[in-house]
Amino acid sequence: MIVLLNGTSSSGKSSIAAELLRVLDTPWFHLAVDAFGAMRSVERTLELGGPELADVLRRTRAGFHRAVAGMARAGNDVVADHVLSEPWRLRDCLTEWEGLDVVFVGVHCPVDELERRERARGDRVPGHAAAQLESVHRHGLYDFEVDTGAGGPRECALAITRFLSRPPGPRAFDELRGRARGHDPSTT
Repeated sequence: MIVLLNGTSSSGKSSIAAELLRVLDTPWFHLAVDAFGAMRSVERTLELGGPELADVLRRTRAGFHRAVAGMARAGNDVVADHVLSEPWRLRDCLTEWEGLDVVFVGVHCPVDELERRERARGDRVPGHAAAQLESVHRHGLYDFEVDTGAGGPRECALAITRFLSRPPGPRAFDELRGRARGHDPSTT
């Protein structure tokens, strides 16, 4: 199974993922898109600009999608955290993760709290998370949603865990995949 946490930067995805690893009953892996970016050579990346940088970033994210799929296909349960701020990222996940059980979780956070977190961290561009809000949640469909402004990481992780304990039903990824293919999966 893949639990995909999608939200803006500073929304609390990594903190929720860490708590999920503590509260889930079996061993899970946390794969974060930021961790994949951090594995890339900082010095060589800083030398790039324009299309070269865009290409490296796109390949990094595409590799992340395939690594998550590989771990899940090998029989591992994965909590993945991502920022689906470009439409191609979701489309690529829909394609690469086909046949896998994906629980799509929207991670929301009020703008004032996002801005507070950016200031507190000191390593974020102020306003970056707020600028991502519209694009990150544009697809408009989740299996489950949490608000990190209303609950802390543990409360959100426990709510997700309760959702996971329910009998599986139709998944958001299946519907989104059907939309991308131009048909409604509920009619087939």
